[in-house]
Amino acid sequence: MEVTGILSAIIIGLIIGALGRLVVPGRQSIPIWLTVLIGVVAAVLGTLVATVFGVAETRGIDWIELALQVVFAAIGVSIASNAYGRRR
Repeated sequence: MEVTGILSAIIIGLIIGALGRLVVPGRQSIPIWLTVLIGVVAAVLGTLVATVFGVAETRGIDWIELALQVVFAAIGVSIASNAYGRRR
């Protein structure tokens, strides 16, 4: 993977992770690096699930794929927030 690929994955992860944090109600006390990590994983999982269902490639913006990514990010943020909050 090239440097541009890594940087774009981090930027997409940050955006998807932030959207996931916006969807989850309440305050999440998780660090930004964990949000980015959750966003990257959610983006990959959302793309894989969209590919399996055959909705990954559509004309225009892939709204279904984006929705899946945000849902996975919200689930990940919720789990991480609960686990990180208990640990502290």
